[in-house]
Amino acid sequence: MTVSAMDRGPDVNQAMCPSRLVLEHVTSRWGVLVLAALLERSYRFSELRRTVGGVSEKMLAQTLRTLERDGFVVRDAQPVIPPRVDYTLTPLGREAAEQVWALARWTEKHVPDVLAARETYDEARG
Repeated sequence: MTVSAMDRGPDVNQAMCPSRLVLEHVTSRWGVLVLAALLERSYRFSELRRTVGGVSEKMLAQTLRTLERDGFVVRDAQPVIPPRVDYTLTPLGREAAEQVWALARWTEKHVPDVLAARETYDEARG
């Protein structure tokens, strides 16, 4: 009797694995930065947009919807005037944010190494 791929659980190396889409959401440029910002505290949309430099309103809204749908972010719309909407990480979102933030920090630390490697590569092929 063989065990089907689904019986073994998700496998990111399999073409149709749903974990690939989740991985794409949390490791996208804006996904990483939004999750990282929300590690600090809850943010209103406009605060988050200022914190995550370079993100357009459209991309931020899309990223937040995706992260909310995946269960990483909670959108809390408060019935006040003017309307107030806060975004907060769920426990699952906090765990994901800690993982991608560690990768982001590692990347910052190793930028000089990467730039040196690029220069070496380009010189060898130039």
